[in-house]
Amino acid sequence: MLGGRRHETTVVASSREALEKLSQQDFDLLIIDLTAKAQAVPEDADADSLELISKVSRKSRAPIIVSTSPGSVNVRKAFRLGVTGLLQRPYDLTELEKIVQKALSYKMRRIENAPPQPEVREVIEIELPSDIKYLDGVLSYLVDRAAKFGVVRPAASNIFIALDEALTNAIRHGNADDHSKKVHIRAEISTKAAKFTVRDEGPGFDAGSVPDPCHPHNLFKPSGRGLMLIQHIMDEVSFNERCNEVTMVKYPE
Repeated sequence: MLGGRRHETTVVASSREALEKLSQQDFDLLIIDLTAKAQAVPEDADADSLELISKVSRKSRAPIIVSTSPGSVNVRKAFRLGVTGLLQRPYDLTELEKIVQKALSYKMRRIENAPPQPEVREVIEIELPSDIKYLDGVLSYLVDRAAKFGVVRPAASNIFIALDEALTNAIRHGNADDHSKKVHIRAEISTKAAKFTVRDEGPGFDAGSVPDPCHPHNLFKPSGRGLMLIQHIMDEVSFNERCNEVTMVKYPE
């Protein structure tokens, strides 16, 4: 049914052959016809259906469609083992094509190395407790997402430092290490730019009163250093009127 429909298919007669094939070659989609077990080679004839599905799902990351007769397989357990779709006999070409297309679309969504499309924009919202111990995981996640869209190259980028300074300021200065207060993070990432907004629940501050860290008298004072790093690393930096929210934009490096 799939032959001549712009699909390249490989057919095997037994689960043993299937597992051997999966060790040698990658496939985009797997269809397991459990109704064919009776015609399988003797060592496969008594193979448990769920065990076969489990073995196949461990061998391949490709989506799995099961073709079977009504009542011949535990559907709930099959889906828990990794089955993407179920075809109940009898079915026609239209039904087969529809489920194949759907399964392949799931596969494309799961491929992490697929290049992001220019029209796609990812929005991430994180509510972070005012505790430094949570920073590393959040920072790594945000930098990874920016790298995924090609905005930064993690090995050569210092965007991690800028985000670290912004979040540390929000926790220590904005929320005064008050664990009852939160830091709110919003990231809008696309292939064109990564925009990060960090807001604390503190009273804000007077940006004009922060001493210039580059002035000779302030070189060894920690105050103001974080803002200087943020402004030098990010392409655009702005504050809200209350100065308890900073917005940072980074364009592709």
